[in-house]
This record gives sequence, C-alpha cells and structure tokens, in this order.
Amino acid sequence: MNARLLLAALALAFIIEGATPLIAPAAWRRAMQQLAALRDGQLRFIALAAVASGVLLLLALV
Repeated sequence: MNARLLLAALALAFIIEGATPLIAPAAWRRAMQQLAALRDGQLRFIALAAVASGVLLLLALV
C-alpha cells in the first residue's frame, strides 16, 4: 500500500471525526454520554459492526 494513500485515509478519518463536535458540540456530547452508558457487550457489538463495515468497504474498493 502506498504510504501517501494511507496518510490521506488517516487525514480523512481525522476530518470526519472532528466534524461533528465542531458543528454540533452539544449533540456530540450527548452521543458520547449515551455511548459511555452502554454495557461492554453492546459497545463491542457496535465496534464490531463498524470494523466489519470498514473491512467490507475496503474489500469492495480493492
């Protein structure tokens, strides 16, 4: 994999992660509080779904 492409993907992730608290900080804070209130199993399931979605998307692009 090209290092430049990897850095571009990382930069895009930073932009996406920073956009919500920049645009709507109160909504972002509420969402984080709701995530913090989840049980470990629920949080792991959400993380698994996010990772699986990312992997499938990458496989579809390659």
